Amino acid sequence: MAEDRVLRVRTLLDAVRAEGRSALTAPEGKVIADAYGIAVPGEELARDVEEAVSYAARFGGPVVMKIVSPDILHKTDAGGVIVGVEGAADVRAAFHTVVDNARAYAPAARIEGVQVQELLPKGQEVIVGAVTDPTFGKVVAFGLGGVLVEVLKDVTFRLAPVDADEALSMLDSIRAAEILHGVRGAPAVDRWAIAEQIRRVSELVADFPEIAEVDLNPVIATPEGAVAADIRVILAESVPKPRRRYTREEILTSMRRLMQPSSVAVIGASNEQGKIGNSVMRNLVDGGFAGEIHPVNPKADDILGRKAYKSVTDVPGEVDVAVFAIPAKFVAAALEEVGRKGIPNAVLIPSGFAETGEHELQGEIVAIAERYGVRLLGPNIYGYYSTWQDLCATFCTPYDVKGGVALTSQSGGIGMAILGFARTTKTGVSAIVGLGNKSDLDEDDLLTWFGEDPHTECIAMHLEDLKDGRAFVEAARATVPKKPVVVLKAGRTAAGAKAAGSHTGALAGDDAVYEDILKQAGVIRAPGLNDMLEYARALPVLPAPRGDNVVIITGAGGSGVLLSDAVTDNGLTLMEIPPDLDASFRTFIPPFGAAGNPVDITGGEPPSTYEATIRLGLEDPRIHALVLGYWHTIVTPPMVFAELTARVVAEFRERGVEKPVVASLAGDVEVEEACQYLFERGVVAYPYTTEKPVAVLGAKYRWARAAGLLGGGR
Repeated sequence: MAEDRVLRVRTLLDAVRAEGRSALTAPEGKVIADAYGIAVPGEELARDVEEAVSYAARFGGPVVMKIVSPDILHKTDAGGVIVGVEGAADVRAAFHTVVDNARAYAPAARIEGVQVQELLPKGQEVIVGAVTDPTFGKVVAFGLGGVLVEVLKDVTFRLAPVDADEALSMLDSIRAAEILHGVRGAPAVDRWAIAEQIRRVSELVADFPEIAEVDLNPVIATPEGAVAADIRVILAESVPKPRRRYTREEILTSMRRLMQPSSVAVIGASNEQGKIGNSVMRNLVDGGFAGEIHPVNPKADDILGRKAYKSVTDVPGEVDVAVFAIPAKFVAAALEEVGRKGIPNAVLIPSGFAETGEHELQGEIVAIAERYGVRLLGPNIYGYYSTWQDLCATFCTPYDVKGGVALTSQSGGIGMAILGFARTTKTGVSAIVGLGNKSDLDEDDLLTWFGEDPHTECIAMHLEDLKDGRAFVEAARATVPKKPVVVLKAGRTAAGAKAAGSHTGALAGDDAVYEDILKQAGVIRAPGLNDMLEYARALPVLPAPRGDNVVIITGAGGSGVLLSDAVTDNGLTLMEIPPDLDASFRTFIPPFGAAGNPVDITGGEPPSTYEATIRLGLEDPRIHALVLGYWHTIVTPPMVFAELTARVVAEFRERGVEKPVVASLAGDVEVEEACQYLFERGVVAYPYTTEKPVAVLGAKYRWARAAGLLGGGR
């Protein structure tokens, strides 16, 4: 059956192509809809007035009449649609009107006739569609439809194809999801029928890569079903050449030698201070890299006390990585030698390639690398750090604080911001990697490696684009169940939407698609650079939550209100405190304090009140996470609060009770030291902000859900 429908659609698309067309007519769209089980109303193509009258009579009620022309894409704009036509006289008049309007709109257009279509009952109008995204390929879309689609732009996207459950999840991902459940006395729509329309459209575009866009708008959703009043199908001018893919095993093999090398060659190594080749050599030597370091320079015999080689082919034994510190124009020739030597990785620091318009030069080095099986990192990068190997292959400042955070950036400037943040906050890192132009190695390669790397607990990535969104999603889905992935996606413009031929295409702005598909992949999207870095630093510190109940304990009522707002803003759930727990909290707080949630112990309370309420929060199994609001007083100074909190949390962890605890400290400058003390002991704490600690907790919850540790899916 599946083969039969594919054959029917293939025959139709080939015929459309043979005519030099990219847009299918409505009757052709119905052929596709019927083949894939996409529900559409009864309709017929009337070639003349009398046929139109006959078909309208057969449907036995009001009909919709639409112009059918391969040269008119937007029928409404041409005055080619009339709704609610009933009776022979009105059908005749409507036929002539839509034909005349179409001829006035596009005099040269070919007119095949008028589509006579059953008028669907009133219902909720939604849009179901698919578009070809330059990053992610086939993407299916759902949102409110009809006239609302371009006004509200309330649309959500997923990679196609989707299964039934993923399609159903799309219905709850739009802002107006409640409308589908029925509001103000209106009945709920048939959600499964809508989800089935989404699934079948996604299946269609996955089967036929040459279909650029599909638009079902509006789909009329009622309690009895969901029927597409109109289907529009647009073919792509060409199908892009598939990107070269590597197997997981191939990626891990090359990445292992890149991140854990035994031997590194520096092409362009130099004794002259101020040169990149000198800086790279000094960082490798001074950083304590225990492997072999081979300088390559045809004009030197010795560099920093190490024998220099005229060519990389002269270096004895196997080499894992060649770091390039030579001008762009010399890279291709040197890369040939790297290939002949059998070196699996080339780290290309030089700029002067595609980022300056030199696309041919970059294409040349990519071709050389593919010919020899060399993986390229860069070009146009600051290099990379692999701290657990004491490897600092960069011309920038060294960094050697070992830890569990892997950080990557597409930009050198962002890379240096990462370095400064790590140093200031004493963040331990497993790696810092520059990606630059991403001529070959990119985020999915790094995700695959860091997902398996035992030294890495959290991965944070700054990116401006993805070369292969589907490969990234595949790698993310394999990694997220094991460790969090945080992404800062730069660029929020909808540049790709301008030339779209359908409603769906016009709504598929770059950022809207990224937002939904990154969420689908289970990654945590950071709103800004500092957020990305803070998430990366904090997420490994917090244990995973085991439920949704969040309780705020605060010494300041004002902070409690702001913390409550932050909890809601980050999609978290303030626990409804049951009477027995409320009574327990009240035994520790003064009469003028407030139980409930937040638990307001008031600012004048001694350390014992903070300790007793925090203990209760950790002790009660119904509470799953704590948010602490501290207010600086002489009664309970900042370090006293920090020490008692850290001590109580450590005590419970020793007993096997691990709950995420975050804290907001308001006060004089001493709160900064207190926050650092808490952070180092497993409590994520920030001074002068109520938003940041809760945002981090929200990120931890988003990861826990994506990893399948909590209910609610992705």
